[in-house]
Amino acid sequence: MCAMVNPNKTGRFPVTERLDRLRAAAADLSNVTVDSHTGLLVDYCRRAGIDVVIRGVRGVRDLDYEMPMARMNHELAGVETFFIAADPTLAHISSTLVTAMSQQDRVPKQQAGATAKP
Repeated sequence: MCAMVNPNKTGRFPVTERLDRLRAAAADLSNVTVDSHTGLLVDYCRRAGIDVVIRGVRGVRDLDYEMPMARMNHELAGVETFFIAADPTLAHISSTLVTAMSQQDRVPKQQAGATAKP
């Protein structure tokens, strides 16, 4: 897994915390590594020798956004992209929605720690 860093965006969590969370989630998966990269995904793939990327999509809007990047990654470096559809019962959830709900203290208590921004 690679946590991509976009210097033009402010993420909900610092990169170090994102990496810690990913490592914890993948702790029992011996064939999974966790890394981060600032820049284009295709450059990371070239450097790491990756030829397949897996991306999750919630719906058509996500797919419309992801497809041009997938085509460019393939054109530039032969990187193939596989898309996995989100669980339909969770597809409405976005970082924007989570932020809005947490600002109104409407995040379920069991999720508050996972979504709270330091």
